[in-house]
Amino acid sequence: MPQHRPTILQIIPRLDTGGAERTTIEMTQAIVTAGGRALVATGGGRMAAQVTRAGGEVIPLNASSKNPLTMLANARRLSRIARRESVDLLHARSRAPAWSALIAARSSGRPLVTTYHGAYAEHGALKRAYNSVMARGDAVIANSRYTARLIEGRYGTPPDRIRVIHRGIDEESFDPDLIEPERVERLRAGWGVRPNQRVLLHAARLTSWKGQAVVVAAAARLVQQTAPGDWVVILAGDAQGRLDYADDLEQQIAAHGLGDRVRLVGHVDDMPAAYLAAHVAVVASTAPEAFGRAAAEAEAMRCPVIATAIGAAPETVIAAPSAAMNEITGWLVPPGDSVVLAHHMGAALELSDAERRAIGERARSHVSRSFSLAAMQAATLDVYDGLLGTRLADAWAAARSSRSRAAGA
Repeated sequence: MPQHRPTILQIIPRLDTGGAERTTIEMTQAIVTAGGRALVATGGGRMAAQVTRAGGEVIPLNASSKNPLTMLANARRLSRIARRESVDLLHARSRAPAWSALIAARSSGRPLVTTYHGAYAEHGALKRAYNSVMARGDAVIANSRYTARLIEGRYGTPPDRIRVIHRGIDEESFDPDLIEPERVERLRAGWGVRPNQRVLLHAARLTSWKGQAVVVAAAARLVQQTAPGDWVVILAGDAQGRLDYADDLEQQIAAHGLGDRVRLVGHVDDMPAAYLAAHVAVVASTAPEAFGRAAAEAEAMRCPVIATAIGAAPETVIAAPSAAMNEITGWLVPPGDSVVLAHHMGAALELSDAERRAIGERARSHVSRSFSLAAMQAATLDVYDGLLGTRLADAWAAARSSRSRAAGA
């Protein structure tokens, strides 16, 4: 163990919203709990304050720029930071800053960890070369088995350099038994949802490949099929400047006469309450998700999930025909198929309370077994230990154990 506190520098473009951003904060917590020092180089964002609250330190860096000159300048700055702050290891979580981090790590003699957070489309040799930096770490973390296969197939990365670590779901934050009813009612009221009206929730930033347009088309089919009961589709997500796409969705909703059935509600801060307010969660991505945090978070809240059968979704959602009907946690559908999606949305609305409750219980158990936050934190610290010869994972486990004993005393 080094004489100084092991210092880990994570690099991410911004901390506004998303799975990579949430994981950055969760690993900040783990590093600090293990007795290490957690630095995060980022362009800022609404979640940056959470780094500080977790005991980490934010270092301002224009890490989102893809300008080659800015990336080189960032590399020089990261190298200086590494020396000045006695950084032991750099951990890059996105492509542009990963190039800067790679140069800084090699020039300063520090190890580099990369986490392959996305499926990253590749169109041509230039884009492939740009993406390849995420497979150049001394250790490469894949956030699903699907992602690991992608890395091996695209770049020929040796399997012994790839570590599959699923994203972790915070089972305390996403615990349906700990959510005050007022939080749920506040959200439903803000969405204009009537008492006893069932919510089909699609939670994702507003971008075409997330499939909002497919959900709107499926809702139109549900109306034509006179789906049972009183229901509404909630599209929750930040437009992130894609105002034209948001306008297109509003026009599609109006064209189908769905003004009272489908609503765009913008960014939602309280996602645990949102999933608890939902009858079913829909993940309609038309391109592969490298992990699919939305599905796992919904399952943790005992909310059944309908997801597209691409990417890592089959790892997160247990569905027929791979599982018996008394084992499923949701349904998998073809991407872009509003007909099949509408069918399963209707099937979900027809579930009895007992049937839905049973699916929800299985879903939460599945997340607890396979996607716990603690498992993700421990496994990532273990990657750091393997490169540094430290014992952060052991220190983290001991601190958690001590805290649990104190809480139970």
